[in-house]
Amino acid sequence: MKTEEFYTKMKKSLEETTEFPGEYLFKFIIPSAGDGEQSIIDSFDGTGATINTRNSKKGNYTAISILVVMPDAQSIIDKYKELSVIEGILPF
Repeated sequence: MKTEEFYTKMKKSLEETTEFPGEYLFKFIIPSAGDGEQSIIDSFDGTGATINTRNSKKGNYTAISILVVMPDAQSIIDKYKELSVIEGILPF
């Protein structure tokens, strides 16, 4: 799990480089086994997000890319924190 210092730096960087509201591309890697992929997808339900998934060569992992309009930097941080409890999730 990331520290509050990490999220503070991330928020500052987002505010300096991104115009809000604006599109943001979330990217995650998740083990293919289990329900983590569906949990991530469900968390963006109703947001109008474009979601793409791709399995690794051996099928052990799934890469998930989610393009969605976010209202501000804090909402991005909140989404990362919300999803950080999913077992095996790796944001990148």
